[in-house]
Amino acid sequence: MSREYEKMIIKFRLLLLLGVLVPACGVVKRGTIPWENQKKEKKEEITVINEAKATPVVTIEKEAEKEKFSKSEKALKKSLDEAFGDWKGVPYLLGGTGYEGVDCSSFMQIVFEDYFEIKLPRNTKEQIKTGKSVKKRNITIGDLVFFKTGKNLLHVGVMVNSQQFMHASTSSGVMISGLQERYWSDRYLTTRRVM
Repeated sequence: MSREYEKMIIKFRLLLLLGVLVPACGVVKRGTIPWENQKKEKKEEITVINEAKATPVVTIEKEAEKEKFSKSEKALKKSLDEAFGDWKGVPYLLGGTGYEGVDCSSFMQIVFEDYFEIKLPRNTKEQIKTGKSVKKRNITIGDLVFFKTGKNLLHVGVMVNSQQFMHASTSSGVMISGLQERYWSDRYLTTRRVM
């Protein structure tokens, strides 16, 4: 074989290799990634994340198997599962109101308006005044839970069962955390029921 022919073969192989690799590195629309497409009925586990360390600390079985939900609670759960499926992993962004980033109070506004047709005020200081007060022992699915995370800082989430809440966390974006986690139990402030 001539030197020129060998160079052509090498170039051809490189082009073939690039042809295989380049399409695999394209931009994918939200919701088309296989692991994002796992729907609620296939979710068997939820990983609880430690807010302070942002690492998985506990994996629990699907909460519906542990708790008995009434018909209305099942409807709430279905809508909350849908909201979590739509927003899971969206990053935290102070003042954000969309998929590019969202803060905790805006996320609650979106969840309640889009999935339950309930309008909430924009910020946590106003949201904490809505609905009626609920004792911690009576918390249920759909309740808003508030935390004091700094001298003048409040954080809010919505209960997805009697022990876990969905929220836009500053460290991990939209996620589910447990009320029993030390970080959250130490900062728990109050619960409000708006539904």
